[in-house]
Amino acid sequence: MKSKLIPLLAAGLVLAGAVHAQTPAAPKLVLPQASPPASLKQQVGITDIEVNYNRPGVKGRKIFGGLVPYGEIWRTGANTATKITFSTAVKLGGTAVPAGTYELFTIPGEKEWTVIVHKNMSQWGSYAYDQKNDVARVTARVAALASPVETFSIWFNDVRDDSATLNFTWEKTHVVVPLSVDTVGMLAPQVEAAMASNAEKKPYFAAAMFYYENNHDLPKALEWMNAAVAKNPGQHWMLYRKGLLLEKMGDKAGARAAAQESLALVEKEKPGELREEYMRLNQALLERVK
Repeated sequence: MKSKLIPLLAAGLVLAGAVHAQTPAAPKLVLPQASPPASLKQQVGITDIEVNYNRPGVKGRKIFGGLVPYGEIWRTGANTATKITFSTAVKLGGTAVPAGTYELFTIPGEKEWTVIVHKNMSQWGSYAYDQKNDVARVTARVAALASPVETFSIWFNDVRDDSATLNFTWEKTHVVVPLSVDTVGMLAPQVEAAMASNAEKKPYFAAAMFYYENNHDLPKALEWMNAAVAKNPGQHWMLYRKGLLLEKMGDKAGARAAAQESLALVEKEKPGELREEYMRLNQALLERVK
């Protein structure tokens, strides 16, 4: 009896396996996430900043003081803790932060937030948060928005060569944190080295404009600007910028002379949008330094 039962059992197992093999696998569903992921990249000067976070929605709920309690640590988004990366050292709200990737936590309050740069990089949410791993803590005021923002947003504004603002908006709350980078400190040694080299062609104009735009060593900027003008005669746009540099240095007579020379060259150009633009720019400069 046993000898007959074993073949039958084996046949049954083979048949079951065949049926299972013929059964199609359930289709993989790709569904929308409740809080979709987002990535944000911004360059400030030569510093690259990247933020990776998830964006929850209001969806009819009370957010701050409700879903997100006041006075408690928050992941600054949803799902995994928000990440922020700085390619160089920065100052966030005046506090130094070395280059690197960090978690970005916040403690929302009714009138102010605490914004935290944290170095523990293995967290889901904020459950393993430990204050001893904080790199920086910054206090920022809360401003009320006139119109509500449905989806939590992190964004940058007021971007300049050496600064920007890091913004958080959700519901009717807006929080702004100032951010600065020492762009001149990082680049000035490179500029000086380039200008001191034995290269046949040096970036006189670019170096002069970098110093001008950053209010750094304006006498040296003028020296380079003069060299650029001498090597590129008849360039009205370059003479106009020489006038701007002299204006910033307080040399009204020099600025007038540069603007007048530029204007005389512009007037010889063929009629067109560029000609009209530099006519206006030079006339405005002459009006300021008369």
